[in-house]
Amino acid sequence: MPLISVWAHGSLAGGDYQPGRSDLDLIAILDRPCTALEQQDLGEVHESLGGVIELASKLHCSYCVVGELDDPARLHLTWAHEQFMRRRLTPVTRQELHEFGLVLYGEAPAALLAPVTGEQLAEFVVQDLEGFWLPSLDHRERWDRDIWVDLGLLTLARATVTLRDGKLISKAEALCALTELGAPAEVVDDIKQRRYGDPGPASQHWITAGRS
Repeated sequence: MPLISVWAHGSLAGGDYQPGRSDLDLIAILDRPCTALEQQDLGEVHESLGGVIELASKLHCSYCVVGELDDPARLHLTWAHEQFMRRRLTPVTRQELHEFGLVLYGEAPAALLAPVTGEQLAEFVVQDLEGFWLPSLDHRERWDRDIWVDLGLLTLARATVTLRDGKLISKAEALCALTELGAPAEVVDDIKQRRYGDPGPASQHWITAGRS
C-alpha cells in the first residue's frame, strides 16, 4: 500500500498514555484506497500481531485516503477491537492531531488536514452527548460496569470543558474537572484508581451504592 503518513493521537500522543489500559490510537494516510486483497492481507497482519505483541488488542488504526480527508462525513477503514469497521475522522480527533499529534512517518497533520473551527468542535461534542450518551442513560444495566462509569463521567467532564473553554483536555485533567463539577470524591477516586492505580474488583455493595 502507498503510505504517505502515520500519526498517533489520543493519550499516546497527549502524554497520558497508560500501558495496558489506554488504546494505541493511530492514523495511517494512504494515497489511494486499499484493494480487497490488500485489506485482507492487512487484517491478517493485525491478527498476527496478537500472538507476538501483548498490547496488540489495544491497537486502533484508521486507514484514510488523503483525497478523502476533507469530507467530515467520510467513513474510513479502521482496525479496532480486533476487527475491521468504518469510522469517521471526528472533529475531536482532527483537533488532537493539530494540537499534539505525533508524527511517526511522513507529512505532519497540518500539511494534510484542514483546521477545525470552534463551531465544528462544539457541534460534534453536543451531538455525541445527545446522540450516544444521553440515550445510554436509559440502559441502567450498562452503568453497573466500570467501563461505562469511567468513560461516561470522563466524557462528560471533557465535553463540559470543551464547550465552556473551547479546548481539549486529557483524562487526567478530566478527573480534576469532575471534582469541580461536584462529582462525589469517592467516585472520582474510584475512576482514578482504575486508570492509574491497582484497584480490586468492585463489590456489589459499591455497585448498589452507585445507583442511589
